[in-house]
Amino acid sequence: MTGIETAITTTVASQFTKFGWDVLSKNEFLNQEIHIGKPIQDILYHLYNQYATNYRERHGQVSVLRMSKAMDLESIYVNVQCLDDFARDYLIDAVNLEKRFRKTNERRFRYEFDKDKRKDGLSFANDTQYLMVFGGPGIGKSTFLRKVGLEALKGNRGNYRHQLIPVFLELKKFKESEINIQALIEKEFEICGFPDVQKNIDKKLKKGELLILFDGLDEVPDANRDNVIDKIQDFVDQHKQNRFILSCRTAARTTTFRRFTDIEVAEFDDEQIQTFIEHWFSSEVDQEAEIAKNCWELLTQSEYQSAKNLAHTPLLLTFLCLTYRRTLSFPTNRSSLYERALRIFLEEWSAEKQLTSHRNLVYEGLNIDLEEGLLAEIAYSNFVEDRLFLEKRELVKQIKT
Repeated sequence: MTGIETAITTTVASQFTKFGWDVLSKNEFLNQEIHIGKPIQDILYHLYNQYATNYRERHGQVSVLRMSKAMDLESIYVNVQCLDDFARDYLIDAVNLEKRFRKTNERRFRYEFDKDKRKDGLSFANDTQYLMVFGGPGIGKSTFLRKVGLEALKGNRGNYRHQLIPVFLELKKFKESEINIQALIEKEFEICGFPDVQKNIDKKLKKGELLILFDGLDEVPDANRDNVIDKIQDFVDQHKQNRFILSCRTAARTTTFRRFTDIEVAEFDDEQIQTFIEHWFSSEVDQEAEIAKNCWELLTQSEYQSAKNLAHTPLLLTFLCLTYRRTLSFPTNRSSLYERALRIFLEEWSAEKQLTSHRNLVYEGLNIDLEEGLLAEIAYSNFVEDRLFLEKRELVKQIKT
């Protein structure tokens, strides 16, 4: 057990026993592992400690891109930076946006526009009761939500200021038309052995003692998304005393939730990239060989600029770290490097998010190779015309063609 894990398990119980579990005070806590004569505080300590352990095991591990072994999220986590005015830039028409973009002489979208407007993601989480987190694929939205939950479990030792119990719900599992969000919350406590869950979760919701983390609105099947949105909105309205964080891919932004403040996860800047690499190669052996130092120095060399362009997205930076681990170098061939990055998003990322199973009849027969060919055709025709940005209606027209 790491020091971080110890901090969670030793703090969460003592921090949350003040909430109490009303049924325990009535000696209605019959459980095979708990004896009636045991002090109530010890019982609560045991239960909340089990809940914290379960949360960490289920949501505190990172395993992407066919990693051979999951990594502890907190061991590689880099503080997320967010923007609260992203909608303004997205609403600029394509012509003016293209003019601004060309002036920056950057291959990365919006970086020069936002670098002075960033704010730590946990600051937003602390200051905002209802938070909607947007961002591109692989930018770290899910990781951020999981991290907020881990910080909440640490109580006073963490960086989340509100003493609430986090509940992490993956929206991709919301496939049925009938959705009972409270029952899903209760299930998170039932698997840890909490007694009389339904009655007590209802009380905690009424008292505002929970932090509900809804992850991946864009991962809900299209046919059920409006239904899920309505159910979430109704649940938030009914239990407005609690705190809520909801994540969604920027491209899937189709509605505005009442009460919620919208923010966007920003790309990694150079400092975050370097920190991530240092966290990734932090073992004693790696430190002795100065793997992180060598990796970062190589990435900053001009011949590896194409690799560094990818590194600003956490998912692709993970890919680069895995690549460097195997070869102690990066590909210099930009074409092959970008082809691999594209495949990650079309194939591996999509499969991990279970997006392929959500496709409707329109997409039948559209395999990865055809999808890549479609994108290549669109990219080529617009490259010939020297166009960098497209309105959605133009892109849809090209896809139809």
